[in-house]
Amino acid sequence: MKQFVIKSNITCSLFVSSSVAMLALTMAAPAQAQVEEIVVTAQKVEENVQDIPIAITAISGDKLAETGTVSLENIGKLVPSVTFRKGTTSANSAIIMRGVGTITFSVAAEPSVSTVVDGIVLSRSGQAFADLLDLERIEVLRGPQGTLFGKNASAGLVNMVSKGGTESLEADLRAEYYEGDEYRAKASISGPLGQNLSARLTGFYGNYDGNITNIFYNTKVNGYEHYGARGIIDYDGDGARLRIIADYFKANDDCCADITGVSRGAALDGELGFPVALGLDQRTVNHNLITETRDRQWSLTSNLDVDIFSDHVLSVILGYRNWRNTEIREGDFLPRAVVGTAELHDEGLVKTDQMSAEIRLASDQAKSFFYQIGAFIWHSDNKQDFTRRDIVCASSTLPATPSGAVPCNLTDNVNTTRPTATSASDVNSSNLAFFGQATYRFTDQLSLTGGLRWTRDVLSYNHTRAPGVNAVTGLPLSGPGVSGNPAGGTIASGGNGTNTSFGSSSNNNISGKVSVQFEPNDDLLFYSSFTRGYKGPAFNVFFNHTAPNNAVPIGEETSDAFEVGMKSQFWDRRIQLNTALFQATYDGFQANNFILLNGTTITNLTNAGQVRTKGFEVDAVFAPFTGLSFNGSVAYADAKVRKFNDSPSGAPDARNGTRLPLAPKWSWNVGGDYEADLGAMKLYLASGFNHVGSQFSDLGEGGPLESYGIWNASIGLGDSDDKYRLTFHARNIGDSSYALLNVGNGQRYQIPRDADRYFGVSLSAKIR
Repeated sequence: MKQFVIKSNITCSLFVSSSVAMLALTMAAPAQAQVEEIVVTAQKVEENVQDIPIAITAISGDKLAETGTVSLENIGKLVPSVTFRKGTTSANSAIIMRGVGTITFSVAAEPSVSTVVDGIVLSRSGQAFADLLDLERIEVLRGPQGTLFGKNASAGLVNMVSKGGTESLEADLRAEYYEGDEYRAKASISGPLGQNLSARLTGFYGNYDGNITNIFYNTKVNGYEHYGARGIIDYDGDGARLRIIADYFKANDDCCADITGVSRGAALDGELGFPVALGLDQRTVNHNLITETRDRQWSLTSNLDVDIFSDHVLSVILGYRNWRNTEIREGDFLPRAVVGTAELHDEGLVKTDQMSAEIRLASDQAKSFFYQIGAFIWHSDNKQDFTRRDIVCASSTLPATPSGAVPCNLTDNVNTTRPTATSASDVNSSNLAFFGQATYRFTDQLSLTGGLRWTRDVLSYNHTRAPGVNAVTGLPLSGPGVSGNPAGGTIASGGNGTNTSFGSSSNNNISGKVSVQFEPNDDLLFYSSFTRGYKGPAFNVFFNHTAPNNAVPIGEETSDAFEVGMKSQFWDRRIQLNTALFQATYDGFQANNFILLNGTTITNLTNAGQVRTKGFEVDAVFAPFTGLSFNGSVAYADAKVRKFNDSPSGAPDARNGTRLPLAPKWSWNVGGDYEADLGAMKLYLASGFNHVGSQFSDLGEGGPLESYGIWNASIGLGDSDDKYRLTFHARNIGDSSYALLNVGNGQRYQIPRDADRYFGVSLSAKIR
C-alpha cells in the first residue's frame, strides 16, 4: 500500500509539471478559443449537450482514438461515474454507473446500464464489449433513462453513434503498435454514390499476445485477435433521410485467466511452481486449460426519418442482431488435479438473436410546446449450452511431489472420478412499450418537461440438466460445482422430479420523469428532476439452476431518482462547468448472492432488497487559447445496501449498510491537450490522469480492490493540414498495478492490460 501511495504521488507531481509546461507553451499563442459545441441525441432528437437537463458526457470519436479507448472496458478513464466489471468472458462482464449495475451469469436477466448502438438497444451487456469502430461519438447518460430508452436503463445508458457517409471522397487510415507485440489497424473510406446518396466502409484488425505468462504451455495469455467491418449507406433527400447499417465482428481471445496473487498453501503453491505471493504484481499462471472467449456478432439496422405535417419528423428504427459467445474456462487454476483439490473445467456457448422496431413522432423543438411520442417492440431469444467437467480424487496411488501435493492418478478410475453435467437453456423475452415526453416553455427562461412510458414484459424459460454423473461409468455422481439434483428438482423438495425446469413471468409497469429547468441566459441552465426507472423481471437460469427455488421469478427492479444540476459556460464560452447532485433508491435490486455447492462458490441471482446511491459529479472544460484545452471530472457516489432481503429469521443482515460491488466512492480525472503550429508542421501534446478509489468485488464488501491512478501521455507530429500524424504514446507512466476483480482474497485476480507501463506509436493518414 505504501508503495502505491508513493507511486501515485510521483505520478500526480509529474502530471502537474507536464500541465504547467503545456500552459507555458500557450503564451506564444494568445488567440481566443471556445469550448467545442457538441450536438447529441440523448433525448432521441438533435440538441446541444448544454441544453439538455440530464447529466451527460459526450466523447467524440477522435477523442476515443487519441486516448486509446478501444472498447467500453476503458470508458471509465474518461467518465469517472462509470466502472467496469471484468469477467472471464465478455458474457459475464458488466458496466456499473454511479455504483449501480447488474452482475449476473443468468441468461434470463438484463443489465441495469443499457447500451444503444445506432438506435438499437442491446439485449445483453456482453454484446457491448466489441471494439469501438469508427464512431462519431459516445454519449454517457447517468441515472435512470427509462422514459425514452426502456426497461434496461434503470441505472444509466451508453449511446453510441457511428460515422456516416460524406459528400466528398474521404479516407482514413490508422495503424498502431504497442509493446508486447500489440498491433491495431483501421481503415475507412467514404464518399458519394449518387445524388443524395453516400456511403462509408470501415474495417479493422487487432492482435495482442497478452500480458500474462502461462508456464504450462510456455505462452502468453490474456491477449486477443479481433477483426470486423461495418458498411453504411446514407440517403439524405428532400424531406427524408435513411441510414442502413450492416456490420460484422469476430473475436478470438485467450482471455481472461484468473491470477493467483496469494498463497493457497504450501502444497498448491508447489504445484504452481512459481513465486505466488506477489499480489497485484503477479503476471504468471500455470493452467493446463487456456481460458478463452470467442465472440461473433453481426447486425442489420435501418433508421428512417421523414418530415411530415410541415413541422414533425416521423422516425422508424428497425434492427436485428445475432451474437454468439463461447467460453472455455479454467476453474481450478492449477496444472492438474491433486488430492483434496479437484480439476474444474467449463465450456459454454451463448446464442442471442434479437429483433426490435421503434416508431416515433417528434414535433418542432423550436416551439414553446414540443413533444415526441412513440411505440417500441422487442424480442430476444437467448440459448445457452454449458458443460462442467471435474476430476476428483480423495486418495491416489501416485507418490507425493516435493511440495507435499499428491497428483490424482488419471488411469485409476476407482480412486479418481470425473463428475460432469451438461445443461441447455432457452430463454425468450418480449417487450412492448408506448411512451411520450413533452416540454412546455412558460417563458424563454422557464420550462417544464414530463414523460411517461407504459411497458409490458413477457419472459419465459426452459432449462434442462440431468443430475451429475461420472463421465467414465455414467453412474450418478456429484462433484465441485456439479449438482446431484435434476434441474426440475426432486419431488420431495417441491420440484417435478424431471430433468426439466420451466417457467414464465409477465409484468406491466409505468415509469416516467418530470423535470423543471431555468435558463437565466444562453450560457446558464439549472434543472431539477425526478425519474422513475424500471428493470423487468428475471429468472436465475444458470448451469446449476434447480427448481423450485430457482424457478421462482425474480421481480422487477424499480428506482426513484432525484437530480439537481447546473450547466454553464463563462468567459466567452472558454470555460464550461457542469454539476449534478443525485440520489437514487432501488427497490427489488437484482444482484448476485454467492453460495456454496459441494465446496465450490456459485452465484445465485436474487432480489437483493433496497439499495441507494447518492453523490455529486462535476465536469469542467477550459479552453483559454486556440489549440489548448484542459478538462477535469470528479464523481462521488455513496452506493450502499439499505436492506438485504435474505436475512434469516428477520434478523438484520450483515450486508445492510455495506457498499455495493464495483462502486468506488471517489473517482476523478484531469487532462490537457495542446496543438501548436510550427510552420510546415504541427505539434500535438496530450496528457491525462485517472484516479479510481477503493472498492469491492462482491456484495457484502468481499474482494477488496485498492485505489489506483493511471497517467497516460502522448506527443505527436503532423503536417500543417493534419493529413498525416505520427504519435508516440506512454500508458500507465507511473507503473501502477491494479486489479479489476478480486475473488477469494487474492486467490483470483483479474489483471488488465494497462496495469503495467508500456509504450507505443501510431500513424494516421487522411485523404480529403
